[in-house]
This record gives sequence, structure tokens and C-alpha cells, in this order.
Amino acid sequence: MKLTIRNAHEEWREPVEQETKRQMAKLDKLLSRYEPDLVLLHVDIEKHPRMESYTVSVNLSLPTGTLHATGERSSVLAGAKMAFSELCAQVKKHQALLRKDYEWKRKRPRAKVVA
Repeated sequence: MKLTIRNAHEEWREPVEQETKRQMAKLDKLLSRYEPDLVLLHVDIEKHPRMESYTVSVNLSLPTGTLHATGERSSVLAGAKMAFSELCAQVKKHQALLRKDYEWKRKRPRAKVVA
């Protein structure tokens, strides 16, 4: 998986990289079927000038589609955790759609009516 982090200032860089690597390990387990060279992860960090909040946006490019998640919190790490948790949920849903799980869902058995 190729990683790109943009707009990370020096005070955020180290903790954001550690959190991103930890979350990438989780994503690697989910994306083990894809070639590592075809998976691209872009992380953008923005600080709002008037408020004390940060927006972390994460883009994951896969051969089957592109997923996007954002997290806005008062700290950079909390925003990154929020964005990555949303992205993991999207990856699971995307893979379920590719497997066509909706076609294999079992119907509930009907209750037999005794007259």
C-alpha cells in the first residue's frame, strides 16, 4: 500500500504517522486480496484558522473503486481515528457488495399456520 500524507506540520507529523501506520495494518488485513502496488492511501490534514479543530480526510484508491472518509475533531489524532474507522466500515461494505452478499442472504422461514 502506497501512503501519502499532506499538510502535516512538524508537531503533528510523528503522532499522525504512528496512527496512520497502525490503521494501515488493519486495512492490510481487509485488503489482502489486492496487489499492494494498486492500493493508494492519501491523507490530508487541515486546521481551521478560526476554530481549534482539525479535519482529516482519507482517500483510498482500489482497483474496484475509490473510497473517501473525513473526520473532524478538536485534535488531529481523534480526527484521524474517526476518519479511519469510517473508512474501515466503507471497505467492509464495499467488499460485501463485490461478493454480492445481498443475494445470498437467507430468508426467515415462515411460521406454519395450523387451521
